[in-house]
Amino acid sequence: MGRLDGKVAVITGGSSGIGNASVRLFVKEGAQVVFGDIQDELGKALAEELGSNAIYLHADVRNESEIKALIDLAVEKFGRLDCMFNNAGFPCVGGPIDETPTDGFDVSMEIQFRSVFLGMKHAAPIMKQQGSGSIISTASVAGLRTGMGGHVYSAAKAAIIHLTHTVAMELGEFNIRVNCICPGGIATAIFGKGLGFDQDKAERFKEFVKIYLSEFQPIRRVGLPEDIAKAALWLASDDSTFVSGHPLVVDGGLIGGRMWGQNTEEWEEMAKKLGIEDIEENRRRINEEIARMK
Repeated sequence: MGRLDGKVAVITGGSSGIGNASVRLFVKEGAQVVFGDIQDELGKALAEELGSNAIYLHADVRNESEIKALIDLAVEKFGRLDCMFNNAGFPCVGGPIDETPTDGFDVSMEIQFRSVFLGMKHAAPIMKQQGSGSIISTASVAGLRTGMGGHVYSAAKAAIIHLTHTVAMELGEFNIRVNCICPGGIATAIFGKGLGFDQDKAERFKEFVKIYLSEFQPIRRVGLPEDIAKAALWLASDDSTFVSGHPLVVDGGLIGGRMWGQNTEEWEEMAKKLGIEDIEENRRRINEEIARMK
C-alpha cells in the first residue's frame, strides 16, 4: 500500500531537481502523475522510465493555457485531481536594486509567482467539485528571511507564502488544503543556472554546491531534492488532512539563527585575544557554582 494510492497529482517543473524527485516518489507511493516542464528530453525520458502512471506534457508555466492543459490532461486520463504541486521555478534576475532590469523582474515574477497563482486558479474548480484536494507550492526560506536570495526571488517567494495563507482561508471550506514548502539550501542545478550554465554544466556544478551547502546549517549535510519531495508527499497524503495555510520549512535548521558552535567559537576567539586562555576551566567552575546554588 502506497501513501498516495488512488490519488492523481499534477507537478510543474517535474523534469529535474525537486520536481523530478517528487514525480518519482509520488509514483512510487501509488499516485498517477501528470507533470510538465520545458526540458522535453528529460521529461520524456522520466515518463518512459516510470511507466503508465507518469505522463509528461510540455508546459511553459508563463502560459496560462499550458498550466490548464496539465490539469485537463490529468482529469481526462485519470478522472480527478487530488494534488496540484506548483513547483516550477528558476533563479530569477539578480543584482542591486538600482541595476535590476524591469523586463527581468517581469519574467521572474511570471515564472516564480504568477505560475503558482495560475496553478491554484485552475486546480480550485476541479477540487471544489470533488470536495477535496491538496495544493502545494514551492516557496523558500528566502521568503521568510532576508539575505538568503536576491531581491526579486525573495519577494516572489514571500508572495507565494502569503498567497498560500489567503487561498487556504477561502478553499478550506471546500475541504481543500493549501500549503507551501520553504526549502533551505537544496543541491539542485538552479545554482549553476543562476550563473548562466547550460543544464549539463549546471548538473556538474551541483557537486561543488553540495560541499558548500553541507556547512551552511546546523544539520551538517547538504539538503537534497528528495528531502523536499518527502515533505510534498506528506502534504499530498491523508497524513496531513488537518494542515492548511502552512509554510513548511525544510532547511536543516538554517533559519534558526546563528549556529551554536559559531557563537561559541567567536566568544572564545575574543577571549584568547584578551589573553584569557582557560575557557573550559572557567566554564566548568561556573557550572559547578550554578549547581551549588540549586
